[in-house]
Amino acid sequence: MAIRYHVRNNDSFNLRSILEKDKLNNNNFLDWERNLRIVLKSEGMEDVLNTEIPVLAENATQAQKANEKSIRERSVPITCLMLATLETSLQKRFETMDAYSIIQNLRSMFHEFASQERYIAEKELLDTKLLPGKKLHDHMFKMIGLFENLRRLGVNYGEEFSNDIVLCSLHDG
Repeated sequence: MAIRYHVRNNDSFNLRSILEKDKLNNNNFLDWERNLRIVLKSEGMEDVLNTEIPVLAENATQAQKANEKSIRERSVPITCLMLATLETSLQKRFETMDAYSIIQNLRSMFHEFASQERYIAEKELLDTKLLPGKKLHDHMFKMIGLFENLRRLGVNYGEEFSNDIVLCSLHDG
């Protein structure tokens, strides 16, 4: 626990600055979410994005109330961080929500854009061919970069299928 506290307060290792660099706008959701998750993972708080604050029934037990309070308290600094890294129009839209609700709504908003970005990246990968006279290692570096971009977008073909795609890129037809 002492190490985590030390890392959080060590200015030379302040990962939060990556979120300050580019606020979320209509064009960078996937990059913003990836950076947010990197920051939260380093702070041991990534689970907050996946934890819904429970709605308590009137007859909730003390344990249920304590659990709800704990989840809500852990969510507050993450919610504030998220809001601070959104463009103003998005801040206004989400200022009354918690971290879980914000990320769910943002995913829904940007789903179409993410699908389009994945499609473009997959098309580029599948259309890439080793051209006559070009060096194999240059082609392989390009293919690796395209696979890494797809992984960043949440697409992972698996080793065997990836190898098949690379082999098809080496031959015409």
